[in-house]
Amino acid sequence: MRSRYDNPDLTPPWKRARTVPEVAAEPDLVVEEVSTGFCGAVVLCEKTAEGPTVTLEDRFGKHRVFPMTTAGFLLEGRTVTLVRPRANAPGAGPRLTASGSIAVPGARARVARAGRIYVEGRHDAELVEKVWGDDLRIEGVVVEYLEGVDDLPAVVESFAPGPDARLGVLVDHLVPGSKESRIAAQVGGDHVLVVGHPFIDIWEAVKPASAGIRSWPRVPHGQDWKTGVCRALGWPEHTGAAWQQLLGRVRSYKDLEPALLGRVEELIDFVTAPASPTA
Repeated sequence: MRSRYDNPDLTPPWKRARTVPEVAAEPDLVVEEVSTGFCGAVVLCEKTAEGPTVTLEDRFGKHRVFPMTTAGFLLEGRTVTLVRPRANAPGAGPRLTASGSIAVPGARARVARAGRIYVEGRHDAELVEKVWGDDLRIEGVVVEYLEGVDDLPAVVESFAPGPDARLGVLVDHLVPGSKESRIAAQVGGDHVLVVGHPFIDIWEAVKPASAGIRSWPRVPHGQDWKTGVCRALGWPEHTGAAWQQLLGRVRSYKDLEPALLGRVEELIDFVTAPASPTA
């Protein structure tokens, strides 16, 4: 009987060919085509006489068609082979919300709780709504924005948090020594939770690959961050329009950095937790 050791593979591990993983070219998947550097979201897969093709759309709305059998692609920095997605059979699995939760078919929005989640600005609120909106409606949680963190102590005092009206606050750039950290330190209590992410602005919480860029640029101190980003990336300097383009790239929690995901989930858990019997 022959043994598998009769003809051992003596090729060093670092010289062996690596298997390139196959990834289904699902709509909105953001990849980069290796030979051209074209980065975009999948908008169409087609079967042609020459073989399957994939159409990508970049952040400016430009379309490029690539052969799936010969072109190489990068997904979050890893080389992958794109394959046509399989058709999902009805009832094959539960539908997921943009936050990754299992969707509840036919669920109605719950009457709003007294508790609230506050975020710093309109863009923050729009991003939270897009990804966690289904969850928030089922839980009856309302998200409002502060238009800046400077007035946070007065907002907390006016809100008057209590056992049945908890207040959660998401703060941008909450790092030691920052203005935001000093203001956040002024509020607190059993019924208030202030958490933050390390990003200068909520824009930066979107993964660069999902935004269609290689990385977020560094903006010189003293310059408006959003304006500086638009200039560095060649985006229109109308930051509202640039944000809408960026927000349109976000399809689910997979497009956001983990440092933001954990904080928002923490706030939702806090404001929806049942009141303690001894509170």
